[in-house]
Amino acid sequence: AAALVEEETRRYRPTKNYLSYLPAHDYSAFEVSRPRPLPRPAAAAASPLLSPQTEIMRNEFERLAARQPLELLSMKRYELPAPSSGQKNDITAWQECVNNSMAQLEHQAVRIENLELMSQHGCNAWKVYNEHLVHMIEQAQKELQKLRKNIQDLNWQRKNMQLTAGAKLREMESTWVSLVSKNYEIERTIVQLENEISQIKQQHGEANKENIQQDF
Repeated sequence: AAALVEEETRRYRPTKNYLSYLPAHDYSAFEVSRPRPLPRPAAAAASPLLSPQTEIMRNEFERLAARQPLELLSMKRYELPAPSSGQKNDITAWQECVNNSMAQLEHQAVRIENLELMSQHGCNAWKVYNEHLVHMIEQAQKELQKLRKNIQDLNWQRKNMQLTAGAKLREMESTWVSLVSKNYEIERTIVQLENEISQIKQQHGEANKENIQQDF
């Protein structure tokens, strides 16, 4: 079956573009043109290069070009620094520290709530997702079995057609051989009859000559 599919795909030549209804791809969505740096003032106009468009991508490519190591995950947002030594008596600085600590506590509380929700409903959500995947797999397997059955039926039909055609060809070949043999026998018999007729005519001719000579 795989060989038949490969042969069909090799000989098949589509007459139209089946992806014409899709929008055209924009491969330069994250690229912008910038001039190439000139090595010397007398250089000619430089051809444009493509560089990342976003600031994060640009910084990352610059880091890779400079062979610098990847920055570690910043934990500053989770720190609770106290006011500096010069602001120990500054109420505003302490108020900012308190607000920061309250924001951090609220963030951790939200994370705990999310974890509790996930512990309560996450298992059921995964079960539903897994059931959906199992259903998709079953449908795909059924479709695969259907396609295999269709391929097998088609192969059986082709085999039966070829066997029937082969038997018919052998029968026709046998009939052809028989007819050719009969034609050969008929032609041989005709040649023999023609020879016999010629001999009889020759004998009658010689007999007539002898009779004529006797008359004279």
